[in-house]
Amino acid sequence: MDWAFLFEISLTGLASGGLYALAALAFVVVYKATRVVNLAIGEMLMAGGYLFFTFAAMWALPLWLAIPAAVLAAGVLGGVIERTMIRPLLGEPEISVFMVTVGLSSVLIGLVEILWSADQRRLPDFMPSAPIMVGDAFLAPKVFWGAVVAAVFIAAVLLLFRYWRGGVALRATASDQGAAYSVGINVPRVFSLAWVASAMLAAVSGIIVGSIGGISSSMGVFGLSVLVVVIVGGLDSVLGALVAGLLIGLVEALAGAYLGGEYKLLATFVVLVAILMLRPYGLFGTHEIERL
Repeated sequence: MDWAFLFEISLTGLASGGLYALAALAFVVVYKATRVVNLAIGEMLMAGGYLFFTFAAMWALPLWLAIPAAVLAAGVLGGVIERTMIRPLLGEPEISVFMVTVGLSSVLIGLVEILWSADQRRLPDFMPSAPIMVGDAFLAPKVFWGAVVAAVFIAAVLLLFRYWRGGVALRATASDQGAAYSVGINVPRVFSLAWVASAMLAAVSGIIVGSIGGISSSMGVFGLSVLVVVIVGGLDSVLGALVAGLLIGLVEALAGAYLGGEYKLLATFVVLVAILMLRPYGLFGTHEIERL
């Protein structure tokens, strides 16, 4: 066996897994706080990529301004979605909210194709292009720096949830909404915060993924792998999102290298089925979760 090749492929897989983990974290934030299974996470990621394209390429804003503008605009979009589409369904059957997110994904795809067309587009380069060598292993610079950015944002989110007042309120609401109400936490506002934070994280992930492979109206397919990640890790587990993201990234890379690119998705679903047979609630999910 060529151990150098295996090491190189594994590094690439782990770096890609960091991007999965960031997008999965965006999913988990909403699910933990609101118990909403957001199937439109891939399309929200896509929206972040197109917002960055608009600010950077179409409006020619400097990159240091275009990136935060796109992330903030995505946060506004997340807040609007929560206020207009999700909050009116509070207390309704879970399947109703589930189907709203299915419809939301179609709406976002339609808006992208109307506003920007269905053609694939390239995002302006904003990451270093110098080759990255780890020993004798080569790592694509965009993948490496994308993983670094993802790691920084994941660490920042974990710190905010641990020490920021809003993060503490979100964790309290996720643990027990009734108890959160009883101590004066504005639960509907926390719901909005969760959707805003999720949309902003998805936008960061979308900008990174788009900078690597371009953006198109089919970017939402990336969300399919993200859903595999969150189910494998546990729908309500932040740790599960991180571990499963790295695991799925590694599995995809190995399957693509040794079996062929067409087997990558098959390999991830084999892992999904195997994990669910052994641990029906995911690697770190709590047993109180009710699945659709």
